[in-house]
Amino acid sequence: MTTLSHDILTQLEGQAIELPSWAFGNSGTRFRVFATAGTPRDPFEKIADAAEVNRYTALAPTVALHIPWDKVDDYAALRRHAEDLGVQLGTVNSNTFQDEDYKFGALTHHDEAIRRKAIDHHLECIDIMHETGSRDLKIWLAEGSNYPGQNDMRGRQDRLQDSLQQIYARLGDAQRLVLEYKFFEPSFYHTDVPDWGTSYAQVAALGDKAMVCLDTGHHAPGTNIEFIVMQLLRLGKLGSFDFNSRFYADDDLIVGSADPFQLFRILTEVVRGGGLNNPDVAFMLDQCHNIEDKIPGQIRSVLNVQEMTARALLIDRDALDAAQQANDVLGANGILMDAFYTDVRPALAEWRESRGLPANPMAAFAASGHLQKIADERVGGTQAGWGA
Repeated sequence: MTTLSHDILTQLEGQAIELPSWAFGNSGTRFRVFATAGTPRDPFEKIADAAEVNRYTALAPTVALHIPWDKVDDYAALRRHAEDLGVQLGTVNSNTFQDEDYKFGALTHHDEAIRRKAIDHHLECIDIMHETGSRDLKIWLAEGSNYPGQNDMRGRQDRLQDSLQQIYARLGDAQRLVLEYKFFEPSFYHTDVPDWGTSYAQVAALGDKAMVCLDTGHHAPGTNIEFIVMQLLRLGKLGSFDFNSRFYADDDLIVGSADPFQLFRILTEVVRGGGLNNPDVAFMLDQCHNIEDKIPGQIRSVLNVQEMTARALLIDRDALDAAQQANDVLGANGILMDAFYTDVRPALAEWRESRGLPANPMAAFAASGHLQKIADERVGGTQAGWGA
């Protein structure tokens, strides 16, 4: 059996992956939202579900919120509820894509009243962050155009920068703005923040408290995502990840399910660039469990990240550097592939048991009967998730 060194285990013990509250709500496609027995009825129950993932894995100590999906009357009570369950409230995500006023834009809109409404929404999110103790405000914009000539693309970029400047100015000293990008959808001719370069240009103009968020599903097919990870780490502007997996576009599937080798390559660059256990680089999931149960779906996700991180840490860096310096093309590739093909699961199972965790968190949760328990307790839960 492969042995993981003390140094590797120490690094794995520090790994933390934030869970999205919306992953526990009902989700679906453009055609239908599918109901699941035991769906949370409010944000408090979403937090409780997320805490179950952390209880079985010790990998998910924080939960991201989405406003207005997770609006409550008392955020201090929500924070206490999370802490009582052994987790913290994390990133606050804004939402300017489900309001009729934002049909033709929000932070980029030419109508000052609509743009003001969108800015004020983000200022409200910052107020919520003060109450929840959250550090990051994450912004994803479903803005752009469908037809050539429909909009002044340069004007939209100028208005976006002005809007972001106003939001940025409200941040507290210990708070950050992270700007997510996506190359298409729901706008198909142009998207206002379509790639890492545009996000970087916008946040670089804001200041040190503005960073780029990289969603692993938000790239054109064939994109070398690990190159983008390397570059943003090199530039000191990679603020957070949204981990998921896809076959075609923004499928939001369980991370590592479609292309585990890609996840390995990304984490290899994270390790190489000093992004692992770096407080400035937040790991988060952004997934929609359309047909699978939510809690085990999130357990599987964080375990996939852990397993590929362990493999990335197994790379013999000295040998790889020597092969690269010698232009040993196949030798260098072989060193990388040896780490990728190493089965770390038995060693991780043994390590979990040594820490008082179940060797197989998936099996342990399935045997707990928790899904049936919440199905019996929660009737009529429809808490929105992505696609709802």
